[in-house]
Amino acid sequence: MSFSILKQIGDAQKKKAVVDVRSGDTVKVTQKIKEGSKFRLQTFEGVVIRVDRKESHTARIVVRKVTSGVGVEKSYLIHSPLVEKIEITKRSKVRRNNLTYLRERSGKSARLKGKDFDRVAVNDTTVVEEPEVEVVETAEALVEEAKSDVAEVETTEATKSESPEETKTETTKEA
Repeated sequence: MSFSILKQIGDAQKKKAVVDVRSGDTVKVTQKIKEGSKFRLQTFEGVVIRVDRKESHTARIVVRKVTSGVGVEKSYLIHSPLVEKIEITKRSKVRRNNLTYLRERSGKSARLKGKDFDRVAVNDTTVVEEPEVEVVETAEALVEEAKSDVAEVETTEATKSESPEETKTETTKEA
């Protein structure tokens, strides 16, 4: 299997619209929890300390919060069907992607400097319609397509090579 086919399969698993989450953001993640035959929604609010594989269908964020003096970290797959919504509540200025140094800090030393941002625009996840792309299903189809392209090139080269000879004979007859 070629890489392009694997990429198409992975892209089919992605959600159409996802919030652009960065390290240092304070987020509310709403997740579906199954209890017996029922589903309920649970929110988890904390600071994003890590963002992995942002462009992949396996994109992941690690969210950390401190509850009753105990640090709790949860990892979420952004494109998972169990993750209902990710909402950014605060954005902070950070200079690195992995903020694991916050684990050793507590109190005021664990604070991040906030920065202004447009909360409504950042959390807007309206889907922009994209034109559909033709999907090639098998490698055999690619091989057949390449063979037909080669045949077309050969026929155009053959017609090009015939035409100069014909013009030479016509010019000699005229003279």
